[in-house]
Amino acid sequence: MTTAFVFPGQGAQAIGMGKALAEAYPAAQAVFDEVDAALGEKLSDLIWNGDIAELTLTQNAQPALMATSMAAMRALESEGVKVTDAAMVAGHSLGEYSALAAAGAISLGDTARLLRTRGLAMQNAVPVGEGAMAAVLGLDLEAVRAVAEEAAQGDVCQAANDNDPAQVVVSGTKAAVERAIDLAKAKGAKRAILLPVSAPFHCALMQPAAQEMEHALSETEINAPCVPVIANVRAGAVTDPNEIRKLLVQQVTGAVRWRESVLAMAAQGVTEIWEIGAGKALSGMIRRIDRSIATRQVGTPDDVAAVVKHIKEG
Repeated sequence: MTTAFVFPGQGAQAIGMGKALAEAYPAAQAVFDEVDAALGEKLSDLIWNGDIAELTLTQNAQPALMATSMAAMRALESEGVKVTDAAMVAGHSLGEYSALAAAGAISLGDTARLLRTRGLAMQNAVPVGEGAMAAVLGLDLEAVRAVAEEAAQGDVCQAANDNDPAQVVVSGTKAAVERAIDLAKAKGAKRAILLPVSAPFHCALMQPAAQEMEHALSETEINAPCVPVIANVRAGAVTDPNEIRKLLVQQVTGAVRWRESVLAMAAQGVTEIWEIGAGKALSGMIRRIDRSIATRQVGTPDDVAAVVKHIKEG
């Protein structure tokens, strides 16, 4: 059995996530304490007791989801499961930062600060209401790319997330994305719906945020990860710190090639993927990409116990 660990992106956030892990594992509590200290605020209080609308603000959701993923990772480590037990790691959008933190490439405090900066930069790149994202269900990547190109009409409209064979997300100006929704439906999409996001991520409109992240990443120490990281924009493994830095900048405006990333892991012999952190969205995508890959979620103490039992029995 060859295993990979993957880390979720925005949309997985929920009030209370990670709390049971922190109560059960001192190492998990320490993650939230360190993230609070790095940001100079009690983000953990927002995560566990706050308002979902405030948690969903991208500058909060990004470090919060990373903290929850790292808390789950530390809980696993407390039970003797190390990140090096995985052949490789990957993450969806902000989850790539969680993967890099788990693999020791970026310190936990630096990762929290980078994601706060990234969230604010992405939010501020486009005035609220001027950009949009939409999920197109039932058309493949090439079909959605053609739709986006036709819908652009001088505006920005791009395929932003290639999530699985039947779900591609487009991003751009609101008018162009709305045109893309109509076009996609006309071309046979099962559904095409606006997403409840606060900015048009992973498209050319994010260029100001990419410049800000280039500066922030240039001042951040990045080490070689202890296991290869599958980078979103490459859908292939990266281990060189300078390459990691460059790809993280490209990721702000570039597409999340998740479907290809999962296929790349399968091609490397991965037969089981663990989703570390909040939610189970990635597991659903993985099953739609390659049904032969087994998936497991690790987001609660019960999940940790189940995977430890699985390893002992395996």
